[in-house]
Amino acid sequence: MLSVSLISAAVAAVLLDALAGEPRCGHPLVMFGRLAGWLELRWNADASGGVLHGAAALCLLVTPVVLLIVLLLVVLPGWAGWLMQVVGLWLVIGARSLADHGRAVAAPLRAQNLPVAREQVARIVSRDTQALDANGVARAATESMLENGADAVFASLFWFVLAGLPGAVLHRLVNTLDAMWGYRTERFERFGKPAARLDDLLAWLPSRLTALSYALVGGLHGRCRLALRCWRQQAAACDSPNAGPVMAAGAGALGVQLGGGAPYHGGWKDKPLLGEGRTADADSIDAAIVLVRRSLVLWLVVLIAGALL
Repeated sequence: MLSVSLISAAVAAVLLDALAGEPRCGHPLVMFGRLAGWLELRWNADASGGVLHGAAALCLLVTPVVLLIVLLLVVLPGWAGWLMQVVGLWLVIGARSLADHGRAVAAPLRAQNLPVAREQVARIVSRDTQALDANGVARAATESMLENGADAVFASLFWFVLAGLPGAVLHRLVNTLDAMWGYRTERFERFGKPAARLDDLLAWLPSRLTALSYALVGGLHGRCRLALRCWRQQAAACDSPNAGPVMAAGAGALGVQLGGGAPYHGGWKDKPLLGEGRTADADSIDAAIVLVRRSLVLWLVVLIAGALL
């Protein structure tokens, strides 16, 4: 049974995010990232840290935060605990921030200002953005909207509904560590593996619910079947077990062609083609933002209906 208290807190947090966005300075996730970077430099100097070092670092960083939240929720009175859940989830999800980053790429791209578009997309992707043409910038930004919608919005919301604020924070912190350490490079191959594997586990079901949401919302434009077909036929070709369903279904729902080769700082990487239809441009970035927003509305409607029924 869905908790009415948790669902009301989730709705309030989403509305707060839509109205206020994320804090401009002093964001807890930024401070957590700095602490994680400091610890990694000391425990993984010269790529000397192994899997056990990475697992220990993950536990040392995440466990105290989650336990503190559990303790506070136990000792705080009901109304204060509910308010803490609202503020905590607001700090964890980032729907408005994601949309702002996407629009910051789409606007100069539409104005044919490629240097600024490259500069803006470099803030949200790890590619060598100086080597991207206009289509490459649009593809990178559109893919980021779809994938980060799953990571920064829907997965955290899923774990919030399932396990309250401790669950949402657990997911978001692990996802942050995966974004920092989860690379298959000499430096992070072993040290970052625990964070990457735990993030894959926590995101497995939410990513598929996100892909389904994208497909259902794509039905508003007659693309539900296309999105489901792209998911079924293309997702398995992706390296990531969770990004594949999300981006394939999302690209199909948008009727756009994503994926393909892309330049990274470590060299060229051939990626599978995802979706079907027109080439990516500034409009596809805006369409991806709308897709994420409408999917979020769908989740809230389902959650509210479930709580009431």
